[in-house]
Order: sequence, then structure tokens, then C-alpha cells
Amino acid sequence: MLIIGILSKFVYANTLKGVVFLKSLEEFKQELIIINNNINEEMYGRKLDWQKIEISRDKIIIIGLNRRISLLKNLDGKDAFTARLIDLALLNEFKIRFKKIFEKKFGLKIRTILKDYDPINQIAGIMIITVQPAEEFFYIQQ
Repeated sequence: MLIIGILSKFVYANTLKGVVFLKSLEEFKQELIIINNNINEEMYGRKLDWQKIEISRDKIIIIGLNRRISLLKNLDGKDAFTARLIDLALLNEFKIRFKKIFEKKFGLKIRTILKDYDPINQIAGIMIITVQPAEEFFYIQQ
């Protein structure tokens, strides 16, 4: 296991064989974008159009444009209740997958993930609350 700390915007680390080395907080954000896109592609068949990530202490906020899948788009006007139940099931499955991948990749434990989706504006929002402040240090492993 490798401890990484952040000084200003740069990440420093001891180097060990097989360890992911992040040079900056921006690189960490890029890794989050990749994880989010991969899970979206697995579950919905497409990546997000765009994502923005903000990190503040133990909170990671991801906002992205996530086009509505056609099945749910067709249900929205006809049976909104069923569409919302499917949305909730998909949100829960996403959170399970995201937490598993995030914790394995970074070794940073997640306290909770809050996720919602606005089907009208097609905006997805995720707030990840970590056990330890993400800005201060990560444990990164492959």
C-alpha cells in the first residue's frame, strides 16, 4: 500500500512496483472521469457528454450530461412511476459498482455516495463522501 499526500496542487509519493502514481489532483480527476465513463458505458451503452469534478476535503462532486436511455425516455410520458423506479434501481447499481472500483483503485474508503438524475435536463449528479479527506492523501494501488 502506498501513501500519497498533496502539497498544493501536486501529489507526491514513494514509488513501489505496481503502484499507480498520480502527478497532480487533475490526474486524480481524470481517473474519476474514466471510472464514471466506463460504468456508464457498461450500464447504459454510452459515455457521458461532459463531466465536471470538484473536490473539497472529504467531498467529491461530479456533475455530468448523461443522455436519457431510449427505454426510459419512452416510459417518462406514459408511466412516470415505473420510469422513476427503474431510475432508482439503476442509480443504486451504479453506486455499488462505483464504490467497488473506486476503493479498489485508490484505497480511499467511501462513507457514502449520493447520486441523482434529472431526466428533463439529462444531468447526473454524484456526491462522494470519503472517510478521509481526499485532498489530503490517498492510498493508491493497482
